[in-house]
Amino acid sequence: MVKTFQLIALLIGFGASAQDSLDTVLSKFNDESIPYISAEELKMQQNNSDFLLMDTRERKEFEVSKIEGAVYIGYNQFSINQFVNFATDKTRPIVVYCSLGIRSEDIGEKLKKAGYTNVKNLYGGIFEWKNKGFPVVDSDGNKTEKVHAYSKQWGKWLLKGEKVF
Repeated sequence: MVKTFQLIALLIGFGASAQDSLDTVLSKFNDESIPYISAEELKMQQNNSDFLLMDTRERKEFEVSKIEGAVYIGYNQFSINQFVNFATDKTRPIVVYCSLGIRSEDIGEKLKKAGYTNVKNLYGGIFEWKNKGFPVVDSDGNKTEKVHAYSKQWGKWLLKGEKVF
């Protein structure tokens, strides 16, 4: 509950100041209960079809762009019961991501509580992925520069690409 309140405060502009680093912001809202994977580590693993890449943003964000190979599971409408039916092997590696890595940690915690043993959270989310120069694709699978920035406050962390609100 406290984490949810902190996230809401950030989204409406009472959270991080412009001088805060990404490390500082993530340390304020995440407790690292789900270990991070860096954008570079994920990029190296992208050709490995053995892991699941799960996008925990909302549908409107996902429809603008995603990391290639990602499957939409959402945040507000996320259902652990549906996920368990989709991903039956609880030892299979899973990487969750959102815009920065805050919502995805929440979903990662739900997966961990449900017995999934190999869950990682993309550090900095799709924003950091794009900031590192890695490609995103649109809903048709075509490369795009567009990334849903969630809000103007949230979008300040997206430094590369075209912000969509």
